[in-house]
Amino acid sequence: MLTTLEGVYRDGRIELKSLPSNVAQETKVIVTFIEDTTVELAARGIDRSQAESLRNSLTTFADDWDSPEMSIYDNYDAAKSQL
Repeated sequence: MLTTLEGVYRDGRIELKSLPSNVAQETKVIVTFIEDTTVELAARGIDRSQAESLRNSLTTFADDWDSPEMSIYDNYDAAKSQL
């Protein structure tokens, strides 16, 4: 059984947003740290209407960007520097 819970890492401890009701004490866990990749558009001078316009114009590329083959470009600069 897999159970996913959200939480934060603070002062060497994991603080869960909610406690699981169906998980026994002493159950082993695996913790994955996720980097916050939130972009503050307002700080970059982009308002709501501009953001909506950008999203609409880039939507057609979403399937290509999300395809597994495109992961080769995730670390493009590092891979290129090794050539």
